[in-house]
Amino acid sequence: MEILLAFFLIVGISFGVAATNLSGLVSEYLFDQRKREDGLLAEKAAAAVAPFFEAASGEELGRILEENAQSMNGRLMLIDPDGKIQYDTFNRLCGRRTDIDEVVRVLTGEAAGAYGTHRPGRGVAEAMSGEENAENVAYCATEMTGGSGRIGVLLFVSRIQGMMDSLNTVRLQLITVFAVIALAALILALFLSQILTKPITDLSRTMRKMGKGDLTVRAPVRGSRELRELAENYNAMAAQLESMDKSRNQFVSNASHELRTPLTTMKIMLETVMYQPEMPQELREEFMGDMNHEIDRLTGIVNDLLTLTRMDNRSVEMHTEKVNMTALTEETVRLLTPAATQRKQHLSVNARKGLEMEGDRSKLGQILYNLIDNAMKYTADGGHISVLLTEEEDAIVWRVRDNGVGIPAGDLEHIFERFYRVDKARSRETGGTGLGLSIVRQLVTMHQGTISVKSELNQGSEFTVTFPRKGAAR
Repeated sequence: MEILLAFFLIVGISFGVAATNLSGLVSEYLFDQRKREDGLLAEKAAAAVAPFFEAASGEELGRILEENAQSMNGRLMLIDPDGKIQYDTFNRLCGRRTDIDEVVRVLTGEAAGAYGTHRPGRGVAEAMSGEENAENVAYCATEMTGGSGRIGVLLFVSRIQGMMDSLNTVRLQLITVFAVIALAALILALFLSQILTKPITDLSRTMRKMGKGDLTVRAPVRGSRELRELAENYNAMAAQLESMDKSRNQFVSNASHELRTPLTTMKIMLETVMYQPEMPQELREEFMGDMNHEIDRLTGIVNDLLTLTRMDNRSVEMHTEKVNMTALTEETVRLLTPAATQRKQHLSVNARKGLEMEGDRSKLGQILYNLIDNAMKYTADGGHISVLLTEEEDAIVWRVRDNGVGIPAGDLEHIFERFYRVDKARSRETGGTGLGLSIVRQLVTMHQGTISVKSELNQGSEFTVTFPRKGAAR
């Protein structure tokens, strides 16, 4: 509504200024034209009567004055140098002195001719011009010259009431036209405002609902291209916020569950030990070992949660340097070979020589370590894990393959989600927290890379990590 009022005010002021200026231009044009016409007529009449006025030829002078007054449609007066009216076509003011300003200016030599419009009141205007209902009158004074110089002044009383009435009519018509245009503009503005502001009103209403906590609301996509784009961007943002809110709630729920499970287990075992003082030593040691295992798993969950929190808050520092990927791959495989040997697993590596990239060596090592460790956990004793480092289309690629249990097709799109487990019971037995692959994906993203997985149930899995040579952004 404020925009509408501002628009109407601007339009109204603009039309008002335009009407005033146009009316002024028309009035000025008509007055100038009338002034020139009256001036030419008065000069012509003055030239015609001057010889007779100088010769004091009264009869001929009166005849010429009457003829000119009729043809000029006005009143003529002849005034001597003393300001006394000698001849008047109305025969009313003869012998009287006049103090009309235009006459005085000519008699004093200020100008050879003077023209002015006056509004002396209806009575005076009617008496001077002889025009009924006149309120305006114009005086056109022109000097008369003879052999001895200025011999007097001819005063032409012009009837301008008709012109003034015409001007008033034109002014009223202009005001009416502009008022109609302004009213039409207001109606159009009201109509357009409903069309233009409704999408904004809907978006504002949607934002208020979202501000109250309802993240499911969406703004209708309609209106102009810009408004549609705004609504689409807002809806995309709302969808992202809703997804983040659901992920946060799911994360909190999963974290609570994962933390509660080892705590509950430890509480049960601790109470068993406390309330059974005669428990055999072997069983007691077994319970203590199980509690130690649960403490380790709880510590792992907490550490992984802290790592993910720092990554989400972008508080993890990147120590970027040129990393020898060949040496890093071989070193990581060496670290995990004893664990693979203990489980009779075959861990092999095929790393192309001389591959380097920009990145954080520690975090790159953590990516590969977690992927190999994950493959070992889900590969049976005697299984095979292979690590491949290659260069493909100016990108450095890691591939970690195993012939383990594999991943069902329905679970592939979820395995990088936090706390997601394909087989929850089996994952806990292996000591997994359900956060390892989420951390791996975050670390890969920090290096501008991508990670993908291909797997078949009971056939094994292959994780592929691709890095651009430029690696992490500095």
